[in-house]
Amino acid sequence: MSTEPQTKTILIAEDSSVILNLTRKILELQKYKIVLAKNGGEVLKQLESNPVDCVLMDINIPVKDGMQCTREIRAHADPKINKLPIIAITGNANNYSMDQFREAGVSDYLPKPLDFDALVRVVKQYVG
Repeated sequence: MSTEPQTKTILIAEDSSVILNLTRKILELQKYKIVLAKNGGEVLKQLESNPVDCVLMDINIPVKDGMQCTREIRAHADPKINKLPIIAITGNANNYSMDQFREAGVSDYLPKPLDFDALVRVVKQYVG
């Protein structure tokens, strides 16, 4: 295997292609590898087929919302999946309290519009 061990993979679950592309560019500049899920139905499929180090979870994604996806990840049988850091990204954090995020299993959250410095800082905090 010639992959450098320091390359961490981030799954971005986001349905807005604008935000998705921006987030992906920012994280790729930081040398992260990116896996995408366009809706909640794709999140677990992606996690089961790719080794991922962290999940950026938009709360308002279609099919299954981010809270539901987070609960499914936390309930997953594989510890490599159920222990992943999950960073929620939400445009209406007021709809959820930090307690509700914690109860669902969210590790941390970032408000929209995304502050990309904060994004990089939080991701680094969880995956180094």
